[in-house]
Amino acid sequence: MDRIEGPAKRGEGFNDARALRITELLRDYQAIQSNIAEYEATPGPGEQDEAGYTTLRQCHAEAQALLSAPFTPEMLHPPTAADDAAKRQLQRYPHPNPKLKRDKGSLTFLFNRVIVDASVRRFKAQRIFLRATAAIKWVNARQSILKHGKPKNGDVARMQQVGNAFRQIQELNGITDERIVDFFRTQDQQAGFWLDDDPAVGAIQGWIRSHG
Repeated sequence: MDRIEGPAKRGEGFNDARALRITELLRDYQAIQSNIAEYEATPGPGEQDEAGYTTLRQCHAEAQALLSAPFTPEMLHPPTAADDAAKRQLQRYPHPNPKLKRDKGSLTFLFNRVIVDASVRRFKAQRIFLRATAAIKWVNARQSILKHGKPKNGDVARMQQVGNAFRQIQELNGITDERIVDFFRTQDQQAGFWLDDDPAVGAIQGWIRSHG
């Protein structure tokens, strides 16, 4: 898709660029969801509660819940009253660009809210995808070790291999919010995307705390 350049990009509120950015974010989000759906593994008898299979089921459930999550009504109609209570309410909605008007009738504000929401959805999907990837690696390693049958009690070496495969799930510990945001930032910068309104990791975390 062509990038917006020149006068169109410099138009009032950069809204053409914002609309294109939403398309890019949602395209990424849909691709990640598709990748998660492709991760499938069938546990053998008595294996359904093993860590990798449990994690993979959790990932599929979380991905489906994310797909079903509607836009938050407050995102489209934020409070605008000037009293202290309303100001505190407004602070619940982290804004990556504080120079923009907090006006519920502003198209710019609406575009920005959707960018934040789409960014958070992509972030959540990527976090699920990374966990699912770690789980699949564990499943594949375990199945490779056990392809000739379960190890016998005296087969210490093979039991150690199973344990090592299990510890692959510890890759989950390396999945941090900062690493996910940095990954997307680098990817999007290399693609030459317009990122002025993309939320920082703190804004994403604040949105998740406020909206779940």
